[in-house]
Amino acid sequence: MALLERNDTGAVAHLRMNAPEKLNALSDAMLAALQSEFDQLAEDRSIRAIVLSGEGKAFCAGHDLKEMTAGRQAEDGGQAYFKDLFDRCARMMTSIQRLPQPVIAQVHGIATAAGCQLVASCDMAVAAEGTRFGVNGVNIGLFCSTPMVALTRNIPRKQAFEMLTTGQFIPATRAEALGLVNKVVPPEDLAQETAALAGMVADKLGAAVKIGKQAFYNQIGMPIDQAYDYTGDVMVQNMLYRDTAEGISAFLEKRHPDWTQ
Repeated sequence: MALLERNDTGAVAHLRMNAPEKLNALSDAMLAALQSEFDQLAEDRSIRAIVLSGEGKAFCAGHDLKEMTAGRQAEDGGQAYFKDLFDRCARMMTSIQRLPQPVIAQVHGIATAAGCQLVASCDMAVAAEGTRFGVNGVNIGLFCSTPMVALTRNIPRKQAFEMLTTGQFIPATRAEALGLVNKVVPPEDLAQETAALAGMVADKLGAAVKIGKQAFYNQIGMPIDQAYDYTGDVMVQNMLYRDTAEGISAFLEKRHPDWTQ
């Protein structure tokens, strides 16, 4: 049984974390499996959207605490292991935003600590009604400092700080209101609604979405004048694509574009 399963439907890759007995915890093996798959998808031009989900009762319960406890047994108290663990986790999370394809989290049950970070790191998210989100490490004496990076880039500061310092869960409806997820749907519709969103993305010109996704994240941290200069150059590059010219012609001629990419 694969720890991470992949099934492709047309131009959409569906990745499913498959460790339900551990609530799909981000163990060393799970981090490695996700990183390997993301590295492969980065080179796969046949895929234009990615859906990430979890098997069983939960989307992802964060880091594997049993593995972390074992890591403390080293002579240095686990310092080298923990540094390597959080470095590997950060690399995997940032790989999501560096992928040319948009990644959509399909969330149910709970997404807690690094599991909440995983949702926040995805480009979009669809959640089932009843899903709970939290950065709960403070409850066991471990402030969720690395999950905080992604969380604070998704939701307002005061709400993020409240979650981080109280360790309380928020419901899916609150997560939607704060901007952590795009939409909340009935559990029985979760897969269908997520697939529909992925299908809409995959139907677009892949080269345009790729250059746009990169520009989206690059411009966020820029001053507004610099952001306009940068994105203006990106649009110039985009306009020079053969398939963009075809898309404009198809729109004007009221026909479906004949894209090559």
